[in-house]
Amino acid sequence: MSTRLFYNAQLVNEDDVTLGWLLTDGDKIARIGAGQRPDDITADEELDCQGAYLIPGVIDTHVHFRDPGLTEKADMATESRAALAGGVTSFVDMPNTRPATVSMDAVEDKLARAAQVSAINYGFFIGATNDNIDTLLTADYSRTAGIKLFLGSSTGNMLVDDDNTLVTLFDRAPALIAVHAEDEAIIRAARERLSAEYPDGIPVEMHPDVRPREACIAATRHAINLAERSGARVHICHISTAEELRLIAEAKARGVKVTAETCPQYLMFDRNDFLRLGARIKCNPAIKEPSDRIALLRQLRPGGVIDTIATDHAPHLPEQKQGNALTAASGMPMVQFSLTAMLDLMSSDPEAEGVDIARIVRLMCHAPASLLGIDRRGYLREGYYADLAIVRPLPMPGHRVTDSEVVSRCGWTPLDGRTLGWEVVDTIVNGGTGPRQLAFIRQ
Repeated sequence: MSTRLFYNAQLVNEDDVTLGWLLTDGDKIARIGAGQRPDDITADEELDCQGAYLIPGVIDTHVHFRDPGLTEKADMATESRAALAGGVTSFVDMPNTRPATVSMDAVEDKLARAAQVSAINYGFFIGATNDNIDTLLTADYSRTAGIKLFLGSSTGNMLVDDDNTLVTLFDRAPALIAVHAEDEAIIRAARERLSAEYPDGIPVEMHPDVRPREACIAATRHAINLAERSGARVHICHISTAEELRLIAEAKARGVKVTAETCPQYLMFDRNDFLRLGARIKCNPAIKEPSDRIALLRQLRPGGVIDTIATDHAPHLPEQKQGNALTAASGMPMVQFSLTAMLDLMSSDPEAEGVDIARIVRLMCHAPASLLGIDRRGYLREGYYADLAIVRPLPMPGHRVTDSEVVSRCGWTPLDGRTLGWEVVDTIVNGGTGPRQLAFIRQ
């Protein structure tokens, strides 16, 4: 097996930043040390990092790579290459494809497809429906990341709205339940009211009113109540409101097994940006008020409510993003720029004071691995897989992002025209030996 030595690097790991070196042997990290490289260590390939930051590869636990059934938008091959360009070494894909991933056979089909085409490590959630509870209770959770539960409508008719099913799922689920928390009845009422007010079409900038904050708050409260009653582990995905943060903080204080995810889009944009970017920032849950963005940023700090950052990467073709608040597709590509966007926010947004690169690594690398029990990934540790990213700050004025550099099949980004002050120099998957299926350790 070949060896690679990275030296003169700022190693970012477990809340610390240290000048040091790292040696890989095949697909694993063999040795790590502080200071200058020892004279007695050589390798088949040696890389002077010139003071750049060497971090564990990002683990994105929330992506929609559209494969199978929606591959005109994207597929595992194109989107995993976009992830690789952004310092992401592992992804966990959501089940709302066509057909939906609601059986272990469907999970195995996706694993086989990923083994053929993915550029990075891969794993998949299995989805809950109103009638697959027996499947969820007997699934192999060493081969699937956990259960994805939609409490709001989604691609693939995966809304779970049967109370008996929900109670049984939370009482007996042998794995993490990752929740899309939006109350469907509240959304339906808002949509009907606004459709009557705007018979010619609801303006896209009113998307936060079509899918209002009350829907998120009610569904998150419901998920927390179910988890508290049952003792289940629940992970609230893509949090977008300050009230949800308060509910989760209070639940954690009571000992509820709840964790919280947010996404770069909720930290970078607010509803005022619809006037500039239109449907490019239309996603579900909707991007909301400036005060929500600030609250979310502040909860990234050590001790904050937010546990993980994922992208909810959800590409659509440009023509599918045309229209109003009801007709334009919801979702945006984000996996290629998530790491550099978060590093830029850390460096430039005053509301992110107290967030440093070690904290970003905690939220995007360490915590996702721990959350899902991913075997030997997410940290710079001897014996762990050598999933690595090299990043560095750019001299002023930074890099202006354009649609032309987007690797995703969709060919656009909501960050078009935005300047970022960081870049990904290189991404290394398993020491350069190629991608692997993620293994999940039952927790």
